[in-house]
Amino acid sequence: MNIYKNDVKQTPLFGVHIEYKGKMVPFAGYSLPVQYTGVIAEHKAVRTAAGMFDVSHMGEIMFSGVDALPNLQKIFTNDFSGIPDGKIRYSLMCNDDGGVIDDVLVYKYSPEKYLVVVNASNREKDFAWIKSRLSGDAVAEDISDGIAQIALQGPNSRDILLKLTQKGMIPEKYYTFRDEVEVGGVKCMVSQTGYTGELGYELYADAPMAVALWRALYDAGREYGLVPAGLGARDTLRLEAGMPLYGHEMDETVTPFEADLGFGVNMSKGDFIGKAALERRGDPNRIRVGLRVTGRGIARENETVYMGGEEIGRTTSGTLCPYIDYPAAMASLDAERSAAGTKVEIDIRGRLVTAEVVPLPFYSRKK
Repeated sequence: MNIYKNDVKQTPLFGVHIEYKGKMVPFAGYSLPVQYTGVIAEHKAVRTAAGMFDVSHMGEIMFSGVDALPNLQKIFTNDFSGIPDGKIRYSLMCNDDGGVIDDVLVYKYSPEKYLVVVNASNREKDFAWIKSRLSGDAVAEDISDGIAQIALQGPNSRDILLKLTQKGMIPEKYYTFRDEVEVGGVKCMVSQTGYTGELGYELYADAPMAVALWRALYDAGREYGLVPAGLGARDTLRLEAGMPLYGHEMDETVTPFEADLGFGVNMSKGDFIGKAALERRGDPNRIRVGLRVTGRGIARENETVYMGGEEIGRTTSGTLCPYIDYPAAMASLDAERSAAGTKVEIDIRGRLVTAEVVPLPFYSRKK
């Protein structure tokens, strides 16, 4: 159960973070570790071995009922008809103007049961939006406070799980999941998903079992180089992997196509909230791109990007990427000047620094 202190929530793993000497910071209404031993060390451990994150702050909304699917089809942009049980699909949830309310993962348990995982900072907003638009025989329930979520990420993550559960119970394909999996004696839902660009899994368990699950994973993973990792590494890993973050690469003023997330939208399915607006807008005038900083400087968010002295966009996220070892950023640029190889300049604290548009992601484990 979550504990409230000074209006900040504590996840079921708060005591463990203190024990492991995590540096705690407020994030999305929760007290969470930004790092343990250091962001760079934790980042590199995930790329080369394994890291473990407390992501219990994420929101979980359960859809159920005979009309669960029609409601999903109406509220979210992707198509969930015909997908098999045990499959996960990425989607956006748009407002009437086509702006992104949130990006989500939808887990299909059965034709009448789906789990929607939402961003922590949007949990209340998302649930209110969904509830106000439900129709027919369908129920949406916010079950977030009863769920703990641990992300096990990195090339050794599968070997760690194999020490704690049977091989046939580990989901073998990306964006699939298995329910009622016993991991180290704790019943979990295990999905092959993550926010790092690595092979990885996310484990969902009842909140009271969070500490037992964390300790089982940590004990099993130490021989494989597993380290606890915080929000800092989670952010640098997702940026290096070219993954967008709500409130940075997208918000209610940005469409899925402007955020380069068209793969999460199915315009050929029936009507959904925001579809008419997206059709009216047509091709986007701006688009999310990757920037490799070639000059001396590290780009951060909300810095102006120029081409030939003319402003063409703004950065949305940026940092020195520890594994690929160069400064990189994502930016929203004029679509006509967003081609790979385009030379630009970024205003970094009053100084113009050269950069180049490059394909996303910056890092891919498959290359």
